Amino acid sequence: MADVAEDGRTWLLSGPTSSYALHLTPADELLHLHWGPRIGLADAQALAESPLPDHRPFESPLDGREEYPVEGGPRFTRPALSVRTDERRGTEWAFESYDSAGDELWLRFRDDGVEITLHYRMRGDVVERWVTVANGTHARVELLRADAATWTLPDREGWRLSQLHGRWAAESRLTTAPLTYGEKVIGSRRGHTGHQHLPWVALDTDATEESGEVYGCALGWSGTWRIAVAQLPDARVQITGGAGHDDSGLLLLRPGEAYTTPVFAGLWSDGGFGGASRAWHAYQRAHVIPDADRDRPVLFNSWEATKFDISEEQQTALAHRAAEIGVELFVVDDGWFGARTSDRAGLGDWTPNPDRFPHGLRPLADRVHGLGMRFGIWVEPEMVNPDSDLYRAHPDWVQYRPGRVRTEQRNQLVLNVARDDVREYLWERLDALLSSAPIDYVKWDFNRCFTDAGWPGEPYPQRLWVDHVRALYALLDRLRAAHPGVAFESCSGGGGRIDLGVLSRTDQVWTSDNTDPLDRLAIQHGFSQIHPAHIMAAWVTDSPNTQLNGRVSTLRFRFVSAMAGVLGVGGDLTRWSARELAEAGRWVALYKEIRPVVQRGALYRLRPPTGGLSAVQYVLGDETVVLAWLQAQRHGEPAPAVRLRGLDPTASYECRETGAVHRGAVLLHHGLRTGLTGDLGAAIIRLQRI
Repeated sequence: MADVAEDGRTWLLSGPTSSYALHLTPADELLHLHWGPRIGLADAQALAESPLPDHRPFESPLDGREEYPVEGGPRFTRPALSVRTDERRGTEWAFESYDSAGDELWLRFRDDGVEITLHYRMRGDVVERWVTVANGTHARVELLRADAATWTLPDREGWRLSQLHGRWAAESRLTTAPLTYGEKVIGSRRGHTGHQHLPWVALDTDATEESGEVYGCALGWSGTWRIAVAQLPDARVQITGGAGHDDSGLLLLRPGEAYTTPVFAGLWSDGGFGGASRAWHAYQRAHVIPDADRDRPVLFNSWEATKFDISEEQQTALAHRAAEIGVELFVVDDGWFGARTSDRAGLGDWTPNPDRFPHGLRPLADRVHGLGMRFGIWVEPEMVNPDSDLYRAHPDWVQYRPGRVRTEQRNQLVLNVARDDVREYLWERLDALLSSAPIDYVKWDFNRCFTDAGWPGEPYPQRLWVDHVRALYALLDRLRAAHPGVAFESCSGGGGRIDLGVLSRTDQVWTSDNTDPLDRLAIQHGFSQIHPAHIMAAWVTDSPNTQLNGRVSTLRFRFVSAMAGVLGVGGDLTRWSARELAEAGRWVALYKEIRPVVQRGALYRLRPPTGGLSAVQYVLGDETVVLAWLQAQRHGEPAPAVRLRGLDPTASYECRETGAVHRGAVLLHHGLRTGLTGDLGAAIIRLQRI
């Protein structure tokens, strides 16, 4: 709900437990008033009437208090907006008007023909913020920087910063450290979200997993981005973020053109890190993720079983095995198209390989459907191999800089999807592909970063960085509208493109190329800080893990690890024994029973994957599911006890595995004891309120 003071210069947005307030001074200085526990409009007005503290020499009274700092005037903090015209640089804005409707608020400013609108929308306790900059009269307006928002935290001592860092096959690693004076900058210069950082930060002073105040911010952008967390000289903290990493230029706006930033969402919670996570998860299920009310199917993906050596007969054999163990979606990965017998050729030629699929994909898709499964394929539309019909016909369609070597990674180049002709070609080919066979699912990959982001002949080539992402979004939106029954998965060599922007257009994400079940516990723990299990794809693959580390693990441990999200199978089922296939079938059947609770329930992280025991809990209505992993145990140690959360302490709960009745929130885990040091144990425990 958005409330407005009588003078029309103080605004308050409120959710179920929190409020956000801002105020416009007589000098048209937009000040931040409050972000935290819910307050009333009278409280916000009282804050607006409080005088600003005296500022010292060489400091600005606006720094650390301004809602959206712009370049120019008495400001020394990082500007969220930096604008250049042919006549001048910087902003001296004047307030024009405001509008509010329901949970939304718009504030409009003008500066000599440049129009700036600040957008606010309350989604539960999540505040969505974004900005529109429009060129009204100038011959050209260059946006050097246009961030989505600046967030201001209350005066506190001892702030700590949490973030998710990593690299390929080791994404989403949670780290927390004291915030010190100066700036902490995270982001990506790679053209996509990146494996190195997820665009999320959280700040607290003394929060635990289930208590204390946590402030979190998440950016919805799938290209190059930057979030800067600054502790200013007076100890105040501000967080600024948006598209683009450097201030070398985003876009050039001609008369009548406008740029709308991505959403930068913020959340306050007094329920600790777990409470904040559950609020983020609920927000995404309600307002971000498409078709979030549908449970995601158990899938099989052919990549680790076959690599590029595929054929219709081979895929059919795998499909029969997959159907036997209860798989619901069969996905043919890389190698089905063009001359794609290795990673050296074929990207860009999105027609079935005539030797491998002489009658196209329809016969295989029909067989898969006949087995009771849906059918999916892998694509990487934004890339091209130099050895491809597409590149031979259109070598100018890639990103490159004249006079420089066209850098190849994974033997491929990046298509300039910002070009209208390239985008239209991709639409035609992908639309034809999805119309040629009963395809239900597309794994959309992106396997290399921008390195030669040039656009010869374009007057303002820097716009490629923004326009590539906008073109990607437009293409996904168009495909989803034309093929509403097709689900999409976002992949980028694993977790290289995971953010609120791509999540609004895809049904799930490939969390990491690392399928080792023990390694995945830390990846999934970090991922859960911001994103729900409903979108977190996880596979059961072969043992030993030949892809990365050679670790041997039981089928039980592999399944329980993968069942913490959207269960998938990626092993070579034609090599699994009858005993392994039978056991896999039992795990798949069990997952289908607990899937609604795992994918839609409230998540509680009982123990992090840093010690011997790690456990997570999901609660949906009267049902509770606990997944637990014992990573190591010394001989003679007792099985550890775990205190459950989110349950009624006065109620009784029956354990379906043992029949035991537990009252309150303490439960001893059964089936975890390994008896040998170094062994891995895993258990699933289901509770029903009685």
